[in-house]
Amino acid sequence: MNKQSRILLAGIGLLALSFRGDKTEKVNLHMVDRIRYEGFNNSKVMETMFQLTDVNGPRLTGSAGMKSAERWTRKQLEDWGLANAHIEPWGGFGKGWEVNKSYVAMTAPYYQQLIAVPRAWTPGTNGPVKAKAVLVRIDKAEDLAQYAGKLRDKIVVYATIGGETKPNFTADASRLSEEDLRKLSMDPHVEDGPTNLSKRPASPVKASPNLRKMIDSFFYAEGVAAVLSGGRGTMGTVFTSNGAPRAWNAPPVSPELEMGNEHIARLIRLLDAGKEVMVEVDTRTTFQTADSIESNVIAEIPGTDPELKDEIVMLGGHLDSWHASTGATDNGTGVGVMMEAVRILKAVGVKPRRTIRIALWSGEEQGLLGSRGYAKNHFGDRLTMKLKPEQSKVSAYFNLDNGGGKIRGVFLQGNDELRSVFGAWLEPFADLGATTLTIRNTGSTDHIAFDELGIPGFQFIQDGLEYGTRTHHTNMDSYDRVSANDLMQASVIVASFVYHAAMRNDMLPRKPLPKPNPAPNSWTR
Repeated sequence: MNKQSRILLAGIGLLALSFRGDKTEKVNLHMVDRIRYEGFNNSKVMETMFQLTDVNGPRLTGSAGMKSAERWTRKQLEDWGLANAHIEPWGGFGKGWEVNKSYVAMTAPYYQQLIAVPRAWTPGTNGPVKAKAVLVRIDKAEDLAQYAGKLRDKIVVYATIGGETKPNFTADASRLSEEDLRKLSMDPHVEDGPTNLSKRPASPVKASPNLRKMIDSFFYAEGVAAVLSGGRGTMGTVFTSNGAPRAWNAPPVSPELEMGNEHIARLIRLLDAGKEVMVEVDTRTTFQTADSIESNVIAEIPGTDPELKDEIVMLGGHLDSWHASTGATDNGTGVGVMMEAVRILKAVGVKPRRTIRIALWSGEEQGLLGSRGYAKNHFGDRLTMKLKPEQSKVSAYFNLDNGGGKIRGVFLQGNDELRSVFGAWLEPFADLGATTLTIRNTGSTDHIAFDELGIPGFQFIQDGLEYGTRTHHTNMDSYDRVSANDLMQASVIVASFVYHAAMRNDMLPRKPLPKPNPAPNSWTR
């Protein structure tokens, strides 16, 4: 008997001996046992992860890699027996973009290959460029004048990094402690509990968006050969910036690469000391030649109850990623878990009363574009709160997008009526570490597209692991940073939550409808 089987049987024994859920909320422990067995003993989640990451590659919205991932996930869901598997457009996006080649090195005072990633939606050099490096510091618009006429055909080292890089005496990876979980479960007015991004490296002091636009236009007008800029990240890790897709009428910019602290800091020190630094760059990026129409991947397990089958329980995560690596923890893990959850439900032969619908979103990284586009097409307009009939048919949406850690509980998103319901659903998984409910909200991912239209939308609490320190939007976000056991645990819990939402007599209770907000705050990531 393998270790996973022993854990599974021990957990089943615990269920039989100690389950004391809310007696008003029915929990099918027999189905929970079957879901656990399938999820831990016949898991396909790491096979899915391999296909999404190593085989498919990066999945930046608007890229060929994203289109490839949409085709593969649709076909895989169909092969697992889901119905109505399709790729559903949600709207225009701007210019599609992807990296075809990237190389940068310092060649004087000696040779050293440099770690750098092309900044999203910037052009390539379209051939090798070797030029003298020039250090540029710009804190305000008035600083531009001192560089006028001095940058043509130069490689600009744009000094944006923060303070001194120091040794790290704390672990990159961590799990939520009992004290962390206690704080999360407390009243929302007390001290905030942890988030999965709380251990992020300090960000450099960045120019305001308006000043950065001025700087970009200045560099382009001055004819620089390329720009090297710094950001967060040490020990070989490069955090990409939150670049937005470029509209067709956006001003042109220069080729730019983002670098880790140690490598750009070396260039800055050499240039500050008056040393001549030569750099060669060879990057090639491709913009699509037509408007990029983007899509989500949708599939269903049809409901079987004549009175409830038109109601829907949804689950999903965003399929798009950044381009510096293969998007394993952001958000291949969320996609893999949600796909595994519906595979488990099909494998154990569920006949849900309500329809179960999985959605894999695009454009999340640029502002929840895919989920918001889907919500607008199906449920209503979040700006006017003019709702469509389908809005009233969605019982809940469950989302996963906080890295590769196991599930520790659920954010109730301000809906305290669900405390007893979710408490009952969680109790069979206490032995797997999932115990916590918090009334708090969590933002910044696709459940918000549902919540802002009055549909119960939820994000699971997850262990952060290395998400904030090493993988979120970085060149390290690869298959190697994923924990198979954590993903199996998460898949089992999601499958059980979705099953019970689809089987209960009533839809989940809702909060009062939000008021129309014609000018909402912009969402950034």
